[in-house]
Amino acid sequence: MRVAVIKEAAPAERRVALVPEAVAKLQAAGHEVLVQAGAGAGAFFPDEAYSAAGASVVPADKALAADVLLMVGRPDATVIARLRSGQAIFGLLAPLSDPEFAQRLAATGVTAVSLDLIPRTLPRAQPMDALTSQANIAGYKAALLAAAAFARFFPLLITAAGTARPAKVLVLGTGVAGLQAIGTARRLGAVVSAYDVRPETKTEVTSLGATFIELTSVGPAAGEGGYARALTDDERAAQQAELTDHIARHDVVITTAQVPGRRPPLLVTGEALKAMAPGSVLVDMGASALGGNVEGSVPGETTVTDNGITIIGADNLPSTMAAAASAMYARNISSLLLYMTADGAFTVDLEDELVAGVVITHDAQVVHPALAEAAIASPGGSVHAAH
Repeated sequence: MRVAVIKEAAPAERRVALVPEAVAKLQAAGHEVLVQAGAGAGAFFPDEAYSAAGASVVPADKALAADVLLMVGRPDATVIARLRSGQAIFGLLAPLSDPEFAQRLAATGVTAVSLDLIPRTLPRAQPMDALTSQANIAGYKAALLAAAAFARFFPLLITAAGTARPAKVLVLGTGVAGLQAIGTARRLGAVVSAYDVRPETKTEVTSLGATFIELTSVGPAAGEGGYARALTDDERAAQQAELTDHIARHDVVITTAQVPGRRPPLLVTGEALKAMAPGSVLVDMGASALGGNVEGSVPGETTVTDNGITIIGADNLPSTMAAAASAMYARNISSLLLYMTADGAFTVDLEDELVAGVVITHDAQVVHPALAEAAIASPGGSVHAAH
């Protein structure tokens, strides 16, 4: 097959779907690798590096004509208009937050594969788990951002000029990103506490040297696939009230809570912000167009409240470490592509639990079960449930 790496459309996206060192892996499987000119520039991978690795650097028109298109984020309207029946596209397509997007892809006849839907509990899916690889980077960078924005030291420092106490950091949400944020903040010398609605994560938190906060107002809330379930309105109100006291006692708060396809839970309210000391910092990794974990956070922007609280809307941290993020993502996407390839041809076996979990459109239909209801509710929506 001809496999093409597409230049990202989003202006702030610096990552690239395939790095030069991953080209040989696809070529060894018999595929021809094309790279759109300039696709790797944002991640510091020049066209010459792809050529040296054996890929063909081509203009956009030729790249978009390939059998399989690899990307990080969603294709824009220009790319969608060029898609044709029989092609396959791979990327972090986030269809659960916008079901109509899946229907637009289905209308083109392409097979759309979304890496953010990888069934993370399947052992064989681990090499393809792009959410985990990118969350590790995001958690690490969140702690660094917090340290840079905080106007005091993170570690305990004893100097001739006096003693500086260590910063008190609170991490809300202890998934992959949260645990990496905890570990990084600890390595920087902060005193770290953490909270999650899934009490089973306590062992992981304490193993990193942090303190696990247990709330009395909210019971266990583990969901499917390793995520937390959405809380009820009553649970959410009780959680926010009890968290406010803990938040006020910390210098830095990093929030990481997300529910796939839904608005992130609001964890830090306006009242909690008012209770924090001036100079405190919040890094909201849940910041999105749908809302965030912190009241008043704006995706991609840093704001300061009237009482001197810095709020960082950290919506795409992996892109700020584009070289490392791209290298990890390239391993994920190439592993998934090769998993769905048999005898050099792309195959879609919806009886395979892993494949059924990531394929959102096929044969001009929306086939992912999680999108079925939205497709049926839309006039003219076409849907076929894989299970």
